[in-house]
Amino acid sequence: MELFIFLGTLFCFLALGIPIAMVLVLCSIVLMWNSGMWDVMIIPSTMLDGANNYPLMAIPFFVFSGEIMAAGGLSQRVVSIAQLLIGHVRGGLGYAAIVASVIFAGLMGSSVGEAAALGGLLLPMMRNVGYKPGRAGAVIASGAILGPIIPPSTNFILLGATISGLSITKLFMVGLFPGIFIGLMLMVVWFFVVRVDGYNETLTFTRSEKITILKDSLPAFMMPVLLLGGIRCGIFTPTEGGAFAAIYAIIVCVFYYRELSFRALLRVSASAARTTAVVMLVVATASAVGWFITIAQIPQQMTKLFEPLIDSPVLLLLSINLFLFLIGMVMDLTPNILIFAPVFYPLIQQAGIDPYFFGLLFILNLGIGVITPPVGTVLYVVCGIGNIKIASLVRNLIPFLLMEMFVLILLTFFPALSLTPLNWLM
Repeated sequence: MELFIFLGTLFCFLALGIPIAMVLVLCSIVLMWNSGMWDVMIIPSTMLDGANNYPLMAIPFFVFSGEIMAAGGLSQRVVSIAQLLIGHVRGGLGYAAIVASVIFAGLMGSSVGEAAALGGLLLPMMRNVGYKPGRAGAVIASGAILGPIIPPSTNFILLGATISGLSITKLFMVGLFPGIFIGLMLMVVWFFVVRVDGYNETLTFTRSEKITILKDSLPAFMMPVLLLGGIRCGIFTPTEGGAFAAIYAIIVCVFYYRELSFRALLRVSASAARTTAVVMLVVATASAVGWFITIAQIPQQMTKLFEPLIDSPVLLLLSINLFLFLIGMVMDLTPNILIFAPVFYPLIQQAGIDPYFFGLLFILNLGIGVITPPVGTVLYVVCGIGNIKIASLVRNLIPFLLMEMFVLILLTFFPALSLTPLNWLM
């Protein structure tokens, strides 16, 4: 009964257009009233406890470093190196957009930030060479889902902080190879799109231009290498890695490229603080909901609901994937992680499913939600930047979206595709 009260309340308030943080507070109040545990101090105290979590300290660092890189010239260098690597192929600008998405995911770890940065740079260039606006936007939007998968991912940090006992380092590593694989599959889709749409443009560079691009892009390209290498080798924790990323970004953008002044750095700091405040407010309010969900024994009710599927892990994962796909269409990634990860975790434990494998599927599925209407945040970012109609973007996005869903199902049936590379890395 409490499960349906919670879901009904959640969807009702979302349908009214109430901000998600306030929705979660209202859901907490409804669950508190239903439990008969009326104490006004429970909600603020659980919010404070939820936000007071050491692994979550990595989030402001990675948000800050991402803002610095977007404002300090690293975005342009990433695009340049991607164009150099694959721009000579027919339809090279589209391939370069996908390669840049893979590299940029290793810099920012945010789908919205990645779509905004790459969209602002590449969409005008794509228009100039004759790409359809909807098709160009679809390439940028489809690549943006790599942000939550390829480390450093703030969403894996949230998942690791929400479910105690999970290593954030392992969560980072489990997403690396599947993220690269998704990028390759998007290139397969683009191969056929180029021939259907008749794109023929290629990008060529002289020898001196190639050398200049390589030298100029090396600091940007080395950042994810140093970050992941440091975390994997135990030189620093993911939280300390966030601080390293922020310091590295400041040194490169302010002192090496010299495209970010100290005055601009203050503006970037303020923007990062606002973004972090929004994320942490959602984290805090979701923690309050999570506390009442536990008290109301909703995880146990969910386990009972899915109990007939526990003996068949694949059917169980397919059912959870369907639920997450539908919920991802109406609610953003962050609150979904914080609310539903603790609900499903006891279920997958009982079914004997590897928690890191489940974490990958969980984040990938909800990551696809950022490009599915009606609440796909990346869709509206790309439409706003490229002045593209939402219907045109969604229509052109369908082949890329189908490929990403195919990869999700493929990973569901073949766990070794993600767990074997994880064993290699760890």
